[in-house]
Amino acid sequence: MSDQRLTQVQRQELKLSPQQIQLMKLLQLPLIELEQRIKEEIESNPALEDTVNSDDNEHTSDSENPEENVGDSYDDNDDNGENDDYNDDEISINKEDEFDFNDYLPEEDEYDYAYKSQTNNHSTDDEDYQAPIVHEESFQDYLIHQLGYHDLTEEEEIIGEFIIGNLDDNGYLCRPIANIVDDLLFTMNMEVTEEDVRKVLKIVQQLDPPGIGATDLQECLLIQLQRLQEENPYNDYKLCMTVIKDCFEEFIKKHYDKIAKKTGASNRQLKAALDEILKLNPKPGDSSTSGAKNSHYITPDFFIYIKDGNLELSLDGRNNPDLKVNKQYVKMLEDFSKSKESRSMQEAATFVRQKIDSAKWFIDAIRQRQHTLYVTMKAIMDKQQEYFLTGDETKLKPMILKDIAEKVGLDISTISRVANSKYVQTPYGTFLLKFFFSEGITNEEGEEVSTREIKKILQDCVADESKAKPLTDEELMNVLKEKGYPIARRTVAKYREQLGIPVARLRKEL
Repeated sequence: MSDQRLTQVQRQELKLSPQQIQLMKLLQLPLIELEQRIKEEIESNPALEDTVNSDDNEHTSDSENPEENVGDSYDDNDDNGENDDYNDDEISINKEDEFDFNDYLPEEDEYDYAYKSQTNNHSTDDEDYQAPIVHEESFQDYLIHQLGYHDLTEEEEIIGEFIIGNLDDNGYLCRPIANIVDDLLFTMNMEVTEEDVRKVLKIVQQLDPPGIGATDLQECLLIQLQRLQEENPYNDYKLCMTVIKDCFEEFIKKHYDKIAKKTGASNRQLKAALDEILKLNPKPGDSSTSGAKNSHYITPDFFIYIKDGNLELSLDGRNNPDLKVNKQYVKMLEDFSKSKESRSMQEAATFVRQKIDSAKWFIDAIRQRQHTLYVTMKAIMDKQQEYFLTGDETKLKPMILKDIAEKVGLDISTISRVANSKYVQTPYGTFLLKFFFSEGITNEEGEEVSTREIKKILQDCVADESKAKPLTDEELMNVLKEKGYPIARRTVAKYREQLGIPVARLRKEL
């Protein structure tokens, strides 16, 4: 027998309450999803109500002072966040050890501090524009609609729709023809040959945008060149096609000298052909201009303005209704609590009390969410004040999640949830909050600078380099060192890759 021994292990675990979990989930929601979440909560809990009707949701308040949008409870002048003593463990809930009817009375005055939901982030001179709600067909629907214009048999239509359904996000058919034949047999009981599928695939490849339905990049470019030749018979795309058809490996590796030798083209002819090829679309399904591709709109959670040389922060509360505990439920609880006659009445009182508790917890979570968002964004704005005033990325200071967490007294995981899911609209564009976070290094003058500043300088160096002789990582390292940023070559390579900049050989142009 094996020697089995019982051992005692002391372990410390942090368990979150249901209310804390609820707050964490609410923190991650963007505004549109939060609106839906609130609607669902109101529908499931009759003790919770939205006291503002739809007509009151117009942008009627605080247009002159955006800071008032965040409510009077939070002092915008507290730049150091010293009074922000909120932390993740502080969630207001009612004590359940003893029932006190006063706990369930509407606290009208107490709740007036909440962020005003019907805020206005525009001046009275601005047009009240709302994005229209439109019906959008999917990209697949768009292609199937085009397919209908071709004279196809019923079987060919099914094959065509099946091929379109197997295109990837870039518009390529990556699934082998043999597999499609098998799929049609097993899923639709349709027996076809590979030749049948290839025939219909050729028709799909005639659809717009050009290049759709290709099996790889080479075929995608050739399809587009052939379409150009058909539409522009007076232009000669022969060299372009030769480069893609016969010199594709050399083309993607930018071995232009080998292409010139192989085709016998002069540098001038080759450059003209390459210029035409670079106009082609390598991802016809991803960047289609057909109008059928869905559009995605970002709703900012914060707005930063510059007024008289100072920064002003506003938190968008338009999707956060003025939530209250239903007074009728409070009155119902009062009536039930006075009745001691029956067990059913006491059970009813317990049910109503639970619903009211749930409503109060949800209201508290919504308010604490608003507070958490505001203090986090305020701390980021204060830390990156120079950037928000100028828009110069080189002014961004090194900043990590821990810096903001310590300033506002919140957990790092909470700051991460906010930074990874919330957007701020600035005079220079709309950004995800995590855009403003970056590590730092020390320059030759002993100052700590953001890695984002180094990346911006790296981008500028590549933009200004000679395209005939691009800078290698070693040369870029030396340039950065001359500018006062002593970083290793492998770090240069890492930043270059993060910026999506190819190696020097692939940046070369004739």
